[in-house]
Amino acid sequence: MQRHVKDPYVRKARSDGYRSRAAFKLIEINTRDRLLIPGACVVDLGAAPGGWSQVAAGIVGAAGRVVAVDLLEIAPMSGVTVFRGDFRAPEVQAQIVAALGGRKADAVLSDLSPNISGIASSDQARAAELVRTGLDFCRAQLLPGGVFLVKVFQGDEFAGLLKEMKNLFREVRTLKPSASREESRETYLLARGLKGIQ
Repeated sequence: MQRHVKDPYVRKARSDGYRSRAAFKLIEINTRDRLLIPGACVVDLGAAPGGWSQVAAGIVGAAGRVVAVDLLEIAPMSGVTVFRGDFRAPEVQAQIVAALGGRKADAVLSDLSPNISGIASSDQARAAELVRTGLDFCRAQLLPGGVFLVKVFQGDEFAGLLKEMKNLFREVRTLKPSASREESRETYLLARGLKGIQ
């Protein structure tokens, strides 16, 4: 708790009006890699409390669209369509697709994490399953030239996930934004260009 209170990104999130320190991870990655542009259509998986959606909505503007989903409640925010539910459920995916209004996503963002049990092998397996479900969503709903930014955890599952991502996308890079705590095993994979989709 003490570390959280003293965290400079927590303080900056409060002063800048962001819902979470995670907003700065996306800001840094977007500044360097330009994932999001005005008018883009964005899906944010595991969005609560909404920091990434806030950043995305600010960038895509009124001509864009941001759809956010999480098991946890997300307070309403301007420029974002919010759903509460498990994005793996077919009925929730149908809601997301309907909210896209006939468009496919320019970007799919996933900061998803399972509830951590403390058993590394179990936690990594459950986290990997979330990544794979995100990949399935991208196959169906991401534009060929779109981007997928997803949180993964270093460990036994990492090499397999990286290989799967490289099989599906033309370019995959590993990122560790400065707002990601140094001691954390989390890292991010940024993928572009779905293979075999015209």
